[in-house]
Amino acid sequence: MAVRNLEKSVGENSSLLTFDELCAALRAVGEERYHHKHPFHLLMHEGRLSRGQLQAWALNRYYYQSIIPIKDSIILSRGPDPAFRRAWRKRVVDHDGDGTPKNEGGIKRWLKLAEATGLDAEDVRAGTGILPATRFAVNEYLNIVRSRSLLEAVASSLTELFSPDLISLRVEKLRQHYPWLSGGLDYFEARMHQAPEDSKFATAYVYENAKTRAEQELAIQALRDKCDILWAQLDALYFAYVQPGWPPPGAFRMQEGV
Repeated sequence: MAVRNLEKSVGENSSLLTFDELCAALRAVGEERYHHKHPFHLLMHEGRLSRGQLQAWALNRYYYQSIIPIKDSIILSRGPDPAFRRAWRKRVVDHDGDGTPKNEGGIKRWLKLAEATGLDAEDVRAGTGILPATRFAVNEYLNIVRSRSLLEAVASSLTELFSPDLISLRVEKLRQHYPWLSGGLDYFEARMHQAPEDSKFATAYVYENAKTRAEQELAIQALRDKCDILWAQLDALYFAYVQPGWPPPGAFRMQEGV
């Protein structure tokens, strides 16, 4: 039904976007909607967040980090092609690790970042104090990869197209303004080379498997929806811990003077 409705909106005879045109359309989504422009991130990069606000960010972001391998496992289970599954399996290992000290995985690296802010790793892992809006937004991401087409599920991962630039800026600014976090930045260092490799594969998959212009538009919309999910998480943080500063019942509370 969604494809049929979209075919009417774009025109049944609309020509397929070329690879370069599709890439440009995907990148345009990032320029408009990626969370690099969110006020919470702008405050972070200007060095204007308190330790307590950074703790709230690290805690709530952990919930998102923790579902990434679950999300990728769902996509992996839906892939009918062995080559696709072999390529996508790497993402799960990137975040869960392989059980060796050499590859501890992104989730454990994020816990180190949370500890660097002063949080207890066990509390973070347990999700103690996570904002309800964070749970709703992140769980919606799981709904996307479960309920929509495999094409859309893969396309939703393409925020990786935009993350290297943000990560590079973030590492620079965190080191500059929050030097006490320097020992917890391993997560970002790893993603600098993982994300470009992942996005290259996913972009090629979307181009090769979107057989109509309508399917291409569905893939672009899935990326918009993923950007909205990331933005919504920061909206919740800003409302609870910046302005007006109203954390809901049961949510993490910043300590005065921290």
